[in-house]
Amino acid sequence: VQLQASGGGLVQAGGSLTLSCAASGRTFSNSAVAWFRQAPGMDRSFVAAIHRTGGRISYSDSVKGRFTMSRETARNTVYLQMNNLRPEDTAVYYCALGPSVILSSLRSQDAYAYWGQGTQVTVSS
Repeated sequence: VQLQASGGGLVQAGGSLTLSCAASGRTFSNSAVAWFRQAPGMDRSFVAAIHRTGGRISYSDSVKGRFTMSRETARNTVYLQMNNLRPEDTAVYYCALGPSVILSSLRSQDAYAYWGQGTQVTVSS
């Protein structure tokens, strides 16, 4: 399984970016997919996740209302639409895939078996 994250870049505060994560070797339709991020000097933290059924999407409190995660099954791709970006959103963003993630573990890094390489998002003030 390979995950390819893209779409990162430099944006001013208040701006928007859309991240993409494409998978090969396994379809998203039967796996949970999540976004995590890691800021410099910080631990990696949960951002958003979509359950394998597609019926449940979870967001961290820090991004709720600003970020939207979606899934395009036909393209085996998930997206993270990020609006109203803030300097504290600056981080490397990783997508992760978990074939056996249950609802209660959507936010747990340990639940995800496959990880992409990360894409840098930098928000200037």
